[in-house]
Amino acid sequence: MKFFVDTAEIDAIAELNALGMVDGVTTNPSLILKSGRDITEVTREICELVTGPVSAEVVALDADTMIAEGRKLAEIADNITIKLPLTWDGLKACKVLSGEGRMVNVTLCFSANQALLAAKAGATFISPFIGRLDDIHLDGMDLIHDIRTIYDNYGFETNILAASIRSVNHVHECALAGADVMTAPPDVIKKLAIHPLTDKGLDQFTKDWEKTGQKIL
Repeated sequence: MKFFVDTAEIDAIAELNALGMVDGVTTNPSLILKSGRDITEVTREICELVTGPVSAEVVALDADTMIAEGRKLAEIADNITIKLPLTWDGLKACKVLSGEGRMVNVTLCFSANQALLAAKAGATFISPFIGRLDDIHLDGMDLIHDIRTIYDNYGFETNILAASIRSVNHVHECALAGADVMTAPPDVIKKLAIHPLTDKGLDQFTKDWEKTGQKIL
């Protein structure tokens, strides 16, 4: 499973990228706002930092303007993925832009039927939002399983990009469900390394080593 980082914060991306933990980056208007940066400037900087796909989202609501915005965003760098909403106009834009050979990430997916439409429209990535489904007392992970089954049944090549990841359990469950990619905030990715038994064991090793009176350096 590939790891995308869901942020527009350069320092956080750089830290994880140095460890080989970044296969791509996802951004959205809310993350651009949080960064306080110009969308073109910060997106270009991210694209120079990582080699994988970098999702940059359109803000238009009609297909024609989405297409125009998508083409403009794609000029930033070769690894730009145009992010489109899962609406009828978004699907129209997806069909055109993917037909031009551009990577497209169709976002805000909340049903298997929507994911099926996105795949038919040529999406490179489909982004089902797990956490937001959990928020309304539905099991977001069920959606990942359903999409995986449908895509496998019919040989769709669209990548399942699990989004709205809120916890390390979400990451674990997505991997088991067969998501191709997961995108998560930097803090969630860093928490994957944490386990209380690791901390407990390290504490014991440290205490025992001090009793030996030895040094390695």
